[in-house]
Amino acid sequence: MQYNEPTPMQLGEKLSKIQFEFKAKKSKYNSFGKYNFRSAEDILEALKPMNEKYKVYFTINEQLVNANPPMMSSVATICDCESGMTIDCQAVVGIDLEQKGMAMPQRYGSASSYAKKYALGNLLLIDDTADADATNNHSSVPKNEPKEKPFLVEGTEAFNKAKDYLSGGGDIELIEKKYKLTAEVKEALTK
Repeated sequence: MQYNEPTPMQLGEKLSKIQFEFKAKKSKYNSFGKYNFRSAEDILEALKPMNEKYKVYFTINEQLVNANPPMMSSVATICDCESGMTIDCQAVVGIDLEQKGMAMPQRYGSASSYAKKYALGNLLLIDDTADADATNNHSSVPKNEPKEKPFLVEGTEAFNKAKDYLSGGGDIELIEKKYKLTAEVKEALTK
């Protein structure tokens, strides 16, 4: 009788199982908006049991994107201890340099926290659409006001899609309806 060892799971299968099993509680409370929310630390704490169970580990790398306004890019990565393979997801968050009541380090720290949280959320398929933290803009802007357009950042997936769209004969005006473009980004798109 021949004994066959089970085939080890591929990283994609491990990530799929983690996405299905993953639960992170919302341990933080926003007294201004009166809602509970989960932080990046809550997510990382809830992931720790998955490391041993699936023989993986998670990392987060951040980079300041020199744009106007500056942006924080965060990449969450799952690494497979058995194969060395990785899968990552990125989130880019603007830094509000005019945020009242915050010192400059707090402004950057806040953007860093959000970028980490949303990069992990993208990787783990955390649906925060019902999370007040994802929908509360902490201001008196009426809910029926249109949201401010995000900046298009060079080197991101959205930038590459926009460049492909333009090279296929697309119209820059449609991109400008969806994104804010700095002069540098607009020039890079149209090269």
